[in-house]
Amino acid sequence: MLRFARWLPAVLWAGVIFAGSSVPGTSIPGGYSAYGHLGEYFVLGALALWAVRREDRGAVVLAIALCALYGASDEFHQAFVPFRVPDPVDWLTDVVGATAGISTYLWLALRRRTSPASPQ
Repeated sequence: MLRFARWLPAVLWAGVIFAGSSVPGTSIPGGYSAYGHLGEYFVLGALALWAVRREDRGAVVLAIALCALYGASDEFHQAFVPFRVPDPVDWLTDVVGATAGISTYLWLALRRRTSPASPQ
């Protein structure tokens, strides 16, 4: 049960991404761009690595692969949403965002391990 609980934030965030991808193209705000993809998948990447509970190379590869697969499925899903189309550039932006989120998670974890304990 604890393992499932670790995945719950990532699964819920994936649901948020799915809901956003279900919005017809005519209803998308004009300001939404690649930054939206980067931000959504930045969060998903960090949550995926947190859910894996490891910070080794295999865990990083797994988290990136899961985010890349989810991004591909999200782009495929958009083929069925009015006025939306799958876009390989959007998928690549998703992968870059996830990788940035994973990298940031690792950087923060390393800082936490190497910084001296704060005085009480």
